[in-house]
Amino acid sequence: MSGQSAEDSIKGNHEERFLKAFEEYGDALFRHAFLRVSDRERAIDIVHDTFTKVWTYVRNGHEVDQFRPFLYKVLNNLIIDEYRKRKEASLDAIMEVDGVDEGTFDELSENTVESLAATLDGKRAFDLLQELPDTYREIIALRFVDELGPKEIAALIEESENVVSVRLHRGLKLLRDQVQKKEQEAQAKRTAKK
Repeated sequence: MSGQSAEDSIKGNHEERFLKAFEEYGDALFRHAFLRVSDRERAIDIVHDTFTKVWTYVRNGHEVDQFRPFLYKVLNNLIIDEYRKRKEASLDAIMEVDGVDEGTFDELSENTVESLAATLDGKRAFDLLQELPDTYREIIALRFVDELGPKEIAALIEESENVVSVRLHRGLKLLRDQVQKKEQEAQAKRTAKK
């Protein structure tokens, strides 16, 4: 026998899983944080704080069944704290965006998403995404950057799948409107030059 207690073995297993999660999800968490806070150094700090908090949680003997959703949950809470530090904003005010209707969920198809993605290059999409209210930017980032499903997003932000679907639909509609506006502006500039 190795002389290692069952408790030490369990702790070792949790530490191994934590290190594996660090390797697997570190880059994705950084991309998500950077997309949300638009500051590279702050995003690095937030991801570092996320892993520190999770490591402390694991070292204190708590068990984490699945690291990915747990890490995103901690990360998102830290991002929310960051926004609260910057300014206090009412969620109601953010949600009351004029001219945005929910539409129907049937309109939110993979074809719509693919055609939207096909019209944008990476840099332009990132720039336009930054112009969206955070509520929508978060959902779109979780869905298309982090490739989480609506059910995972709902659990992560502690909202219903319906709320996630509505925010995703509204966010994509706003993004589409921005794309059309930019295209019209570009067309007007080209026409004026002739």
